[in-house]
Amino acid sequence: MKTVVVGLSGGVDSSVACAILKEQGYNVIGLFMRNWDSTTNNDVLGNPDVDNEICPQEEDYNDAEKVAKKLDIPLYRVDFIKEYWDNVFTYFLDEYKKGRTPNPDILCNKYIKFDAFIEHAKKFNPDYIAMGHYARVEHGEHHKMLRGIDDNKDQTYFLSQLTENQLSTILFPVGDLTKQEVRDIAHKYDLATKDKKDSTGICFIGERDFNKFLNNYLPASPGNMITEEGQFISKHSGLMYYTIGQRKGLGIGGSKEFGNEPWFVIGKDLEKNELIVGQGFHHDTLYSDSCLVDEINLINMDKFDGELKCTAKFRYRQKDNVVTIKFIGDEILVTYKEGVRAVTPGQAAVFYQGDLCLGGGFIKEVYKNNKKCKY
Repeated sequence: MKTVVVGLSGGVDSSVACAILKEQGYNVIGLFMRNWDSTTNNDVLGNPDVDNEICPQEEDYNDAEKVAKKLDIPLYRVDFIKEYWDNVFTYFLDEYKKGRTPNPDILCNKYIKFDAFIEHAKKFNPDYIAMGHYARVEHGEHHKMLRGIDDNKDQTYFLSQLTENQLSTILFPVGDLTKQEVRDIAHKYDLATKDKKDSTGICFIGERDFNKFLNNYLPASPGNMITEEGQFISKHSGLMYYTIGQRKGLGIGGSKEFGNEPWFVIGKDLEKNELIVGQGFHHDTLYSDSCLVDEINLINMDKFDGELKCTAKFRYRQKDNVVTIKFIGDEILVTYKEGVRAVTPGQAAVFYQGDLCLGGGFIKEVYKNNKKCKY
């Protein structure tokens, strides 16, 4: 009997992953990860006054215990608080300091769920590691990552920094299922998580006010909100609180001078601490035709010469965009002639050929007509 260690999070997806694997005859071991603790991290910072509201991991652990008991599998618990702080949260803060919009979930997968977790799981001498992600792995001479069957839930975007070596022992039992099918299996086994709401957002923020949380670590620097022509519109509460293409939270209503068309963030000037806004969802400034991507991770291929045609996603659940990619040194220039809205520095660019995920990197700079955008 082969042994598999499953990242049992207390959510329905990982719960069903355990049920499927046990049904398939594996010796299943559950391992719950604790990645964030407000009090501990504040001690590390020497910052005891930070809001100590804790994300609901204890509730998740209780649910994981109920699932493990129902399925008659052992459950262990491990703390990755320091690893999460060093490799994910510090990166998160550094990116905001640069005025970029980071995606910490991708780093969490790379450094915690598929690195620290795998290292810790070795104590159980497993044949495989499994997670409840909506993705698929094709094992063979090369280990390939494919999109999950459920297009609406596919999570390969967040897994794009994984390596082929990491994928070699990974199983994604729910990758061949739709979300409804997962719920149905959870009901079949009467699991405690069968009707549990999907978690959203980032663990260390949870249900708290994002701006208030971020201000605890990066004090805001208010400034002017202006048009492209430099006309003052309002005040912003800190550039880090805004992302390119954002509409909500600007606090700009209609006026006689500008009319009632909605306002969007179309740029940032870090030197002047100015937020640039414009009217209209399809404001011309929001569209770019190329971007430079760094921190490249290609899963089944090496650095290549020449150009490669493929598709790319620049945001989770965004439609595929036809692109051409080529290496410029150790970075990749991505060209998309049709133009794409709100390509944002700090976000991931993930490349695909059909269902095959090629990997990706992080957007460093954005261009239009060979001119760098003020993003």
